[in-house]
Amino acid sequence: MVLRYLTDQLAKVQIVNEVNKDFVIEALRSIAELITYGDQHDPSFFEFFMEKQVVAEFVRVLKLSRTVSIPLQLLQTVSIMIQNLRSEHAIYYMFSNEHMNYLITYSFDFRNEELLSYYISFLRAISGKLNKNTISLLVKTRNDEVVSFPLYVEAIRFAFHEENMIRTAVRTVTLNVYHVGDECVNRYITSAPHTEYFSNLVSFFRNQCMDLNRLVSETLKNPGPDSTSAIVAAVDEIEDNLYYFSDVISAGIPDVGRLITDSILMLLIFPMLLPSLRIVDTNDMQSGVVTSLYLLCCILRIVKIKDLANTIVAALFYPLETFTRFSRGKVNGYISDRGLTSVSQEPDDDNIAKCNAECLTVNVPQSSSSSGLDTESIMSEDNCSSSNLALREVLLAYVTKGDDVQVLGSLSVLATLLQTKELDESMLDRLGILPQRKQHKKQLLQALVGEASGEEQLFSSENSLMRDGSGCEPGVYLEKIKEQYGLSFLSSDFLMSPRVPRFQVLDALVSLFCRSNISAETLWDGGWLLRQLLPYSEAEFNIHHLELLQVSYKNSATALVKEVRGFWPDLLITVLCNEWRKCKRAMESSYPPKEPKCILFPSQMLSSEEDIPEGSSFAAGEKMHEVVKVFVVLHQLQIFTLGRYLPEKPLIYPPGDLPANSRAQTSGLDVSGPKPGTEVSLVSAVPCRIAFERGKERHFCFLAISAGTSGWLVLAEELPLKKPYGVVRVAAPLAGCNPRIDDKHPRWLHMRIRPSSLPVLDPAKFNAHAHAHAHAHAHGKLKTKAFVDGRWTLAFRDEESCKSALSMILEEINFLSDEVHRRLKPLLNLETALDLSGPEEEDSSSHSTTPPNSV
Repeated sequence: MVLRYLTDQLAKVQIVNEVNKDFVIEALRSIAELITYGDQHDPSFFEFFMEKQVVAEFVRVLKLSRTVSIPLQLLQTVSIMIQNLRSEHAIYYMFSNEHMNYLITYSFDFRNEELLSYYISFLRAISGKLNKNTISLLVKTRNDEVVSFPLYVEAIRFAFHEENMIRTAVRTVTLNVYHVGDECVNRYITSAPHTEYFSNLVSFFRNQCMDLNRLVSETLKNPGPDSTSAIVAAVDEIEDNLYYFSDVISAGIPDVGRLITDSILMLLIFPMLLPSLRIVDTNDMQSGVVTSLYLLCCILRIVKIKDLANTIVAALFYPLETFTRFSRGKVNGYISDRGLTSVSQEPDDDNIAKCNAECLTVNVPQSSSSSGLDTESIMSEDNCSSSNLALREVLLAYVTKGDDVQVLGSLSVLATLLQTKELDESMLDRLGILPQRKQHKKQLLQALVGEASGEEQLFSSENSLMRDGSGCEPGVYLEKIKEQYGLSFLSSDFLMSPRVPRFQVLDALVSLFCRSNISAETLWDGGWLLRQLLPYSEAEFNIHHLELLQVSYKNSATALVKEVRGFWPDLLITVLCNEWRKCKRAMESSYPPKEPKCILFPSQMLSSEEDIPEGSSFAAGEKMHEVVKVFVVLHQLQIFTLGRYLPEKPLIYPPGDLPANSRAQTSGLDVSGPKPGTEVSLVSAVPCRIAFERGKERHFCFLAISAGTSGWLVLAEELPLKKPYGVVRVAAPLAGCNPRIDDKHPRWLHMRIRPSSLPVLDPAKFNAHAHAHAHAHAHGKLKTKAFVDGRWTLAFRDEESCKSALSMILEEINFLSDEVHRRLKPLLNLETALDLSGPEEEDSSSHSTTPPNSV
């Protein structure tokens, strides 16, 4: 048989050189195929394979080899066999007799990248067959303790290889080992020096975080598609690393969670991320702050370790100065970095002086007022530092006074903490972000068991431990930080009523909605968080809060009314209805509207002078969209804060009937509008001339027509045999046309011709345009103005005709705007809107959600 012939020939090989290497390679390949076939169809194949000890022959041939092609083929052959063998008996044979360990520890020349790739695949193939029975064949023991495990030790040598595919394969090997659950192997893994692997993992991850920060910093200075794609790739790799940590922890190996927790805290959180959360002038580069906020969210979301989450939150009650001191030197044997942008090195006096100058320190007096958070003094330029400020208060300062990215980042951290199931409720309560329903539940439980009032201090100042000693209260984690990490500080936050942090958070969120320099998308995130925290007592969400929100709402309503007379009144209601549905869905979702990674990609406003000409309808459309989104979120918050039901649709009136004498009626048009080829009456039309091409002037009859909230500029050709009728040749939007009689030629009428739709309503068209826009940016300076409105210049027979056409346009625009305003009236009247929204507790079907004549 073929297998016997191949093994006999292989046994005769005494040296492998250029002459016979091809035969040896083919023999190895064929044997693998035959053994795989035999394992599934004919047991005699594998019995012969064992009888002749073919694996030993493989090892012998490897020793004889003087060419790299043989080790390559041998590793591939063994990998294929291990991956495809189904018989447990066959796997036992392959792993026995130390042949696999010999191959694992063989001194291959890994300068050959292909050979390294095959070797790692070989290790991965072995790990894929591990279980509690087979793993014992690959370890060496003494007195029932594992003393050698080549598969694991050799694999983690390449854990930080520059090639991502190799790193990924090594992680697969380690996870396969961890998930076997062998107690002896687990003890080996968590003993020195093998525990260094876990701290090295975090060190490698820390370097990736620093690389991300550099990318973010460069992108803030020179934004572009290339830098954005680099950040996306870096973020993907960082999140992959964290998911690997999570998978390692899920294996349930004792002490591994603690090892990873300690490494993350001591190598990343304490010396780098927390010191980066300093308050600096908003004109300065915020890359360190932005990256730190994102990474905190990422770690809390992905790495599900109770001690890690609670320790991070406990650290938020420490003043910033604690961590800037921590980051300057060696703590408990760890050499720390000084912030996110530094490399690990021993600090000198000059560096420390520089760090002191950069990290702000302000003494913030504890107040007995509702918030106790003086954000004006925190962010004041007169203050040179803020290091006495608790990090929790720094996060709130970002919300009240930070720029848009800082606000979004801080909200993302608070939202992430709110959703972190590993956090104790007492931690959330002390942060001031325990949701309303959980506050209710906690009060009821305290009442049932007869516990003291929540006003009481949670722990004594002597030992800072809880009365029940359960280890789930904030004081326990402060004590752990002191004992395990050498950071000693008793925050005065814990000596005040737990209601104070809730006041501070509510004050910060309400003040956010009073700011005019924050994007609507960020306000939506703030609205989502506020809705989660809607208080159960008016003592916390008080009249002052409601008054501030109402003032902000009225300002937004005023801005919305201005848009009724703006460029896009014809699309205002459509955009508003769309955003109402989106906002309602976002507010009622279990998750915040934006992912934390969004803070790394600040949205580029399309209305920048570089991209859009001054006065462009696109800039106006973008502004209208922003105004609508702000109005919608503030309107819905008014309803939420009063516990009312939020209707599915905005409370607006339905379309009205067209007046009998309107131009739309007399021209014979309906609300669907004039399409090319449509026949219209030209009773109200004004004759004019226009040249769409140079030297080719055409005669038309001009009409301005509005029908409800729509309107058009129409150029029609008269039908000589059917006067006064004509055929529509060209139609354009009426709104935003901005008509103007020429200063030097009083018979000429200039008009702007804007698009019929907005990017937000026509994403496909916008995406195609955005792609072209990005492509132009990628090749240097933008060559053409991507967002440009059209222009019409109509020539009339005399000045009176020109003035008549202008009056017709202005009159129809007024009709259109008046109709839009009429339909919006019930929504703009807050009292009416609230009266029509029943209490939230009622069934949505039991009350009307719209006025009698609304949609």
